[in-house]
Amino acid sequence: MNTLWTEFLVREGATLEGSGIRFNAPETEVRAVESGTVVVPLVHLGLIRCAGDDSVSFLHNLLSNDVKKLGPQAAQWSSFNTPKGRMLASLLLWNDGTGQMIATSADVQQMLQKKLSMYVLRSKVKLADATPDIALIGVSGAAADALLAGTGIAAPLAPMTQSVSGELRCIRLDQRNLVLAVPAAAAPEVFAKLAAGGAAKAGTAAWQLAMIRAGLPLITAATQEEFVAQMLNFEVIGGVSFNKGCYPGQEIVARTQYLGKLKKRMYHVHVPADAAPVAGADLFTPEFGEQSAGKLVNVAAAPEGGFEALAVMQISCAEAGEVHLGSPRGPQLQFLDLPYALPEK
Repeated sequence: MNTLWTEFLVREGATLEGSGIRFNAPETEVRAVESGTVVVPLVHLGLIRCAGDDSVSFLHNLLSNDVKKLGPQAAQWSSFNTPKGRMLASLLLWNDGTGQMIATSADVQQMLQKKLSMYVLRSKVKLADATPDIALIGVSGAAADALLAGTGIAAPLAPMTQSVSGELRCIRLDQRNLVLAVPAAAAPEVFAKLAAGGAAKAGTAAWQLAMIRAGLPLITAATQEEFVAQMLNFEVIGGVSFNKGCYPGQEIVARTQYLGKLKKRMYHVHVPADAAPVAGADLFTPEFGEQSAGKLVNVAAAPEGGFEALAVMQISCAEAGEVHLGSPRGPQLQFLDLPYALPEK
């Protein structure tokens, strides 16, 4: 992360915690998500810039989505997988005028850049860590569009599209959630304007809750190689193309789609307050006894107490409705709604 950006956030009252950040207690910040509009420094994400004459074809041959169809004003969800189809990283991808920008979890960013570099060979491609140069700022809430307009930023109308205001890019994820990609030197001014315009300053927990409620998962170091794309509903949110050529893991992802082999799905759940949920924690059900039936993917404090999470589990266990955290006798999860429908089996 850029030093000037970091110093500004600390002066604004932020506390850096690992790869995350907070301004207040997590419980306070997630209540702000529910009651208003928040502005969040997305310091838990890292950035890779892929540039060069071959950058589009290079990424197209490695990622789960059709990069050749990524227009200049579009954005994509995508993933980088093992040959066995297991996700090593989930990605938000967009064109930025000089090439393609890849946003992923900060704790897997260096690994991903190293892995991608192994495929460059003679391709006219240059991969670089863009995290020091570009700051990502999240804006979440029902009044997000009006807030941005009040600071001179035109939000794009359609999900997974972007707009450009000078050197700033605004990417709409869905109706309530937008990501700003800003030159690091300009980020303090943009953040301050949004906060002055009425957005509550909030940290990583607030954005994580917004993404959980949007059903948008993030692979972190704790969950690498655990899931095939469809287990994370990636084909539902538009993160997989089944019409493109081969890429690492493509055979497994395609077989899962067309041969009906999918046994696990991602769900939105509430975890009781007396639990200590973390990404990667195992889930248990009566059907599977002492054997794990799934794992938590992302977790955030819930405004009403306890926690909300995205959880991947056996479809049959979700249908039965009794799922416990940590052991067969652990806290029982409560199922909540996702904002999109899951395909029928």
